[in-house]
Amino acid sequence: MSQKSPAAFRSALNPRTPLLVSCRGKDGRNNALVVVYCSNCSYDPPMVMVGIVPTRYSYSIIKETGVFVANLVPASMKEAFDYLGSHSGRDEDKLAKLGLKLGEGVKVNAPILLDCPVSIECRVTDSIRTGSHEMFVGKIEYVHADSNLVGPDGKIDWSAIDFLRLA
Repeated sequence: MSQKSPAAFRSALNPRTPLLVSCRGKDGRNNALVVVYCSNCSYDPPMVMVGIVPTRYSYSIIKETGVFVANLVPASMKEAFDYLGSHSGRDEDKLAKLGLKLGEGVKVNAPILLDCPVSIECRVTDSIRTGSHEMFVGKIEYVHADSNLVGPDGKIDWSAIDFLRLA
């Protein structure tokens, strides 16, 4: 596990999919789900957007708490990614079952996935139903990045990350 360092907000979510969105219910229970509808949506203020189907367990948690963490997924997490995308947090504590290492958000009450090279803490500022998904607009509050990825200027070296690719 690498040390985390603050990273620049401006382009924290390089437009790549997929990602894992983590959240914590008001009851203190953590969860994460696969999200492939995501993107930057503003650089001033820095914001990202994630699309979640309203029937998903994490949907109501994010609606209720107003926060989430967007975790960018490395290729080494393929097995965990597949599991998190095919099982529901309603039925089990997926994160505990997989033994994933969690950290605490600095600005939001939600877990960060420490095995992900970049984790982006967000506070929901708006949302829009686009059909099958509700797009949550999250103002970036804090960016965690593996220390070896962050340059002296705070920018993330995206080329150094072996991202998970969907077939």
